[in-house]
Amino acid sequence: MNHRRRARGFTLIEVMIVIAIVLALTAIVGVAVLGRRDQADVSLTKTKINFLKSALDGFQLDYNRWPTEEEGLAVLWDKELLDPEADVNKYLNKGYMKEPTPTDQWGNEWGYRFPSMRDDETQYDLWSYGPNGEDEDGEGDDITSWRKDDEDGGFDDGLMPPPPSGG
Repeated sequence: MNHRRRARGFTLIEVMIVIAIVLALTAIVGVAVLGRRDQADVSLTKTKINFLKSALDGFQLDYNRWPTEEEGLAVLWDKELLDPEADVNKYLNKGYMKEPTPTDQWGNEWGYRFPSMRDDETQYDLWSYGPNGEDEDGEGDDITSWRKDDEDGGFDDGLMPPPPSGG
């Protein structure tokens, strides 16, 4: 019995089928991953807003005021920006954030305003213009510190949810 081994390779059609399958799987995974990337950027921006809000709360506790618009958010990581006439207790500023956070996930500067232009003038407004980087007065893809979490890119401010409605 003389068996010859015959070397068998892949035909061109087999290689093309494998490539088509790999490309199809890559496209499916790519679309899913890119969609998740956008969601991740929104979530990271919401997290950064939470950090900024905590730092602002610490500042308010120490100075019994919110940063002025002139000081801006940068005063949270750079005590040299404190208004010397407004704060006789400069020693209190121990730095409220370890790392400067001047921009959101898309490289846009944060929106900060004090006093608030909304309901309570004793509060501040803090927002990101979102992925498109355009001011939309809280509409569209803006991410704000005052809107509740919803499908429009709103934000959960950490308060307890309302009790369920109905019987």
